[in-house]
Amino acid sequence: MNDDRPRSLPRRVFSALGRALDQSRRLFVNLLFLALVIGAVVAAVAGGPKVEKGAALVVAPKGEIVEQLTARSPQDLVAGLAGGGGPQTLLRDVLDVLAAAKDDERISAVYLDLDEMGGAGMTVLQDVAAALQDFRKSGKKVIAAGDTFDMRRYHVAAHADEILLDPEGMVLIEGFGRYRTYYRDAIDRLGVTWNVFRVGEYKSAVEPYLRNDMSPEAKEADLEWMGDLWRAYLTGVARARKTTPEALAAFVEQLPARLKAAGGDPGKMALDAKLVDRLASRDEVRARMIQLAGKDEKAKSFRQVSMATYLEALGDDRPSTKGEGDAVAVVVAKGSIVDGKAAPGRIGGDSTAELIRTAREDEKVKAIVLRVDSGGGSAFASEVIRRELQLARDAKKPVVVSMGSVAASGGYWIATSSDEIWASAETITGSIGIFGMFPTFEKPLSKHLGMRVDGVGTAPWAGVRLDRALPPEAGGAIQAMIDRGYEDFLERVGKARKMTRDEVDKVARGRVWSGADAKDRGLVDKLGGLSDAIASAAQKAKLGDKYRVTYVEKERSLREKLMAGFSARASRLAARFGYTLVPAEDAPGGPAEAVLRAVALEADELAAWNDPRGVYAHCLCELR
Repeated sequence: MNDDRPRSLPRRVFSALGRALDQSRRLFVNLLFLALVIGAVVAAVAGGPKVEKGAALVVAPKGEIVEQLTARSPQDLVAGLAGGGGPQTLLRDVLDVLAAAKDDERISAVYLDLDEMGGAGMTVLQDVAAALQDFRKSGKKVIAAGDTFDMRRYHVAAHADEILLDPEGMVLIEGFGRYRTYYRDAIDRLGVTWNVFRVGEYKSAVEPYLRNDMSPEAKEADLEWMGDLWRAYLTGVARARKTTPEALAAFVEQLPARLKAAGGDPGKMALDAKLVDRLASRDEVRARMIQLAGKDEKAKSFRQVSMATYLEALGDDRPSTKGEGDAVAVVVAKGSIVDGKAAPGRIGGDSTAELIRTAREDEKVKAIVLRVDSGGGSAFASEVIRRELQLARDAKKPVVVSMGSVAASGGYWIATSSDEIWASAETITGSIGIFGMFPTFEKPLSKHLGMRVDGVGTAPWAGVRLDRALPPEAGGAIQAMIDRGYEDFLERVGKARKMTRDEVDKVARGRVWSGADAKDRGLVDKLGGLSDAIASAAQKAKLGDKYRVTYVEKERSLREKLMAGFSARASRLAARFGYTLVPAEDAPGGPAEAVLRAVALEADELAAWNDPRGVYAHCLCELR
């Protein structure tokens, strides 16, 4: 007994310490929430932030620029202040601030700070470029500055009046590529039996589980649509920089030789190629902006307003939702399609159908635009959404689909119940095909753990388990469902596009197309962006020029709104002191971590798939 006492004392100490830490954590969270409420009240009384006359609007996208923000829980917002899954910037926010600033006398210029910008689809880049070009019509300058420009950042920067690159920086235009991890040898080594069922030789989403490399069919199709995107990229950037696509392509292809000619100095190489206008250190960038916007003596920098503060100052007076009278409702469908309900960032069959139904039942809404940015997912959920769109059409409300960066497979399935389909030339679409997967683990369980499964059942289906070989009759039944699903897909596309079954099959078979090629093949009606689709929907509803645009979204709770507001204010406050709030999972890691993260992302995507029949229409063709 005496020997136990010394050991119990540390336990009591650590237990007391744990309780104290837990109480401290709860107190901290409660104080944060109280501060948030007080801050919201004070902000409401004060009338919101003020925009100093002559200030430069700082557009500094954080992370990926997206059509819809991935949902963040209040706990994420408090714990990470940016939420799990990495920072994101909403495309609509960028477009709105640029449109509003164009005619705002308080704004003297735009400063593009792109160092923390992550990925963006080609249609997103095109939309931002168009907004910058429109802003420049006001005569106000756009200055882009950065330490390093990858190809996506450079696409945005190219549409500025001046590009300032740090002397130690570089411009790296990599070109488009699609590389995936293939698991066939690993699956065989582990002894997993990966049963795959599909239709279409171009349905390459399942190839990593069947092969160790990309099939010739997949290479052919991918090079074709990526070639379209690459030509569009070169053309757009070359036009903005007053050069030629050939000159820009030559810079990319001859990079090693050009870098050697520049003495190994990538900054000088970019300047010699006229990709940037000037090499400028941070103090020189600051001095240039002071010339344009004046000096903020207190901050010892140029007069400026952040994008978040400017949005807050705009309040409800946002360009994207201005207007009066009857409405065109926009429903955003972004992410993988899953069965049931899903938070923003994924497309839930039930939750997205509910948003469409809300628009359909709103008497003020006269037309619906579905903005699709999805490579697909659950075939069952896709049909739920398609059916809801058809009900809107039956209610005499025009439905127009606007395709974003990706609208393929299930993303195309849901587009078939529409009066018109718009896509950008750079949209990734098509991939009309179906597949299913059912892995079983009986071999590794037996070999490595000595575990075996045996028993009896009244029917073959009673023995369908992950730890038992798939019965042949079950495999045959699944393939029959896949075949039927493909025929259903062809039938829906044929009815929507006024094509025969064989005509659709000729452009289907799981093949991915660019938006331009899809239009040539009758899968898309017109080429254009979201604003074009909205205008077309208004015209179909005979609304004339007087209409408003409303985004139909899941209503956030008061607590979620308050937490989101607090997160934004905390980020702005941190920025004033030179800090950036980034979740731990977004901290830079080494090459090995990057590889593991890519595999983890694919595993996370597969884990979310929940089609009740195990039937999927997905292309897994997003460029990352």
